[in-house]
Order: sequence, then structure tokens, then C-alpha cells
Amino acid sequence: MPAHPAGGGRALVKIAVVGAGGVGGVFGARLAAAGHEVGLIARGAHLEAIRSAGLRINGGPRDLHVRPAFATDRPEEIGTAEAVLVAVKQWDLEAAGEVARPLVGLDTTVVPLQNGIDARERLGAILGLDRVIGGTAFINAFISEPGSIEQRTPFNRLVFGEWDGQSSARVEALAAACGPADIEAVASANIELDIWKKFVFLVAVSSVNAVVRGNNGVVRRCPDTEALIGVCAAEAAAVGRARGVPLDADAGAQAARLSASFGDDGIASMAADLIKGTRLELPWLAGKAVALARETGVPVPALETIHAALLPWQDGAAAVVG
Repeated sequence: MPAHPAGGGRALVKIAVVGAGGVGGVFGARLAAAGHEVGLIARGAHLEAIRSAGLRINGGPRDLHVRPAFATDRPEEIGTAEAVLVAVKQWDLEAAGEVARPLVGLDTTVVPLQNGIDARERLGAILGLDRVIGGTAFINAFISEPGSIEQRTPFNRLVFGEWDGQSSARVEALAAACGPADIEAVASANIELDIWKKFVFLVAVSSVNAVVRGNNGVVRRCPDTEALIGVCAAEAAAVGRARGVPLDADAGAQAARLSASFGDDGIASMAADLIKGTRLELPWLAGKAVALARETGVPVPALETIHAALLPWQDGAAAVVG
């Protein structure tokens, strides 16, 4: 059985967040408010606003205004951290891995929080696979203006664990660090399955939000449109089962029920990016599901259709109209 870096069996005190946008900013701020030494890696106007006036979180279990120990675009100013949360968009993941090098020591735990299913392997190729555990986040948040994040979910949920399902001191330490920070931390005994459950849900919701170019309220105005979430989720789950992931037979229905629990103003980040005309995470969501379906011979007609409809916009509006 592979050994895992020790982590010391205690609460983490120095935590770096690479990508202090909606997701990373919320978790970083709440960890900082709990007393941990937190370093935020950000850039541009958002970074300057955090440096000058701190970071504000509006929404969630409670509003916050914090001044983290570090806010920088130079990770060497933070130095080696005990844990590194990586919360950048998929297309920035390899670059973020390079940025994170000065943060990572022999006992550092790296936690990818990307949408999708392959972030651990991609970060592991840069930082060492033994340092990277599996992770996923359940939160809806976005930068409303530089230095300020709006959180639309009342919860902050992190699920993480060793890929082999074993317990470890570093996972326990990360969970202990999250406890005082209003973060629901789940130490997973099957993180691959949990990542796939999130993937099934997000492939469906992001695809439907994006193709109608609207939030959950828009989707729910038409029962046939809302039902499409369950159809897409069932297709993505079938792909996972074909690849040996033990997803339940009703995983599609489970994803549809989870979607129904989110507010009408909620919108998947890929749909929000489409509306803004910026780049999409399509290749790592519906595109990934379609590619894997073709490899395994699983029919996914709904996802294929939606993927094809969104494909022209994958690289942003400028790529279409430019």
C-alpha cells in the first residue's frame, strides 16, 4: 500500500490558495477568518483590491471581511505551505501547477478543486502525484467586483481524500482546519466516486444552463427543459459506469434532484462564461463526457447534441465573431 506524507496529525496553519476567484476566494477567506495563515494567489484589479482593502464575501453562512496574511501574484513571498488549494479554471491548471512550485514542500498537501475528473493526474505530473489528493468543491460563488465575492449557496462544502481510499493524517489535518471555518469538510473513502458524482451533476446542469443561456429559474419555466438535466446526467453516469466507476443506477435522477435543491438565481459557471462571451470549460465537462462515451461505445445523444451546439463558443465570443 503506498505511503502518504504524514501531515503531522494536527490542524493545518499555513494554507495557500492558487486562484482566489469565486471558489478559491471563499474558501481562503473563511480559512483566514478561522485564524489560519492564508496566502491568496490572485492577479490584476482583484489582487490590488484585496491588498488595499481586504477581501469581502457576501452571502453563504455569513458575510466576511478579511485581510489574509498574504495576497500576491508571487508565490515565493508565501513560501512553503502545509496545504495548497488549487481553484483556477481548467485551462489554467498546468500554469497554476508551475506557479505553485514554490508553495510545495515534501509534506505539502495539494488539493485540486477543478470541475472535471482529471485534475489530480494533471497536477501530479507537475508537483508529484504523491503530494496531490483528490478533491472537489460544492459552492456557487463569483467575483462581483474586484475584492468582493458573491456567494449564492448557503453552504461551503469540500470533499477530499486519498485516491486509494485509506485514511491519512494529512486528510484528517485538512478536515480539522476546515471545522472552525464554516466549511463542511468530508473526508472521502472513495474520492474518485465522489468526483464522478459531481461530474455527472455538473455536466448536466452546465450543459442545460448554457444551451438555454439562462439560470436555473429559466430552465424551470419549461418542464421539458428541466427534464433534460436528468437525461444528460443519466448519460454521463452511464459513461462512468462503463469505465468502472460504481455510480448508482439512478445517478441521473440523483443529480436532477440535487439540481432542484439550488435556487432559481443559481447558474453554472460555464453558462455565466458563455453569457459574458469568455472561454468555456466545455472540453472538460460535456466535451469530456462525449469523448469518453465514444471511447466506451456508450450512446449519449443529448450530450452530443448540446456539445455540438456549444462548440463554436468554446474559445469565447471573439473566436466566433472575430
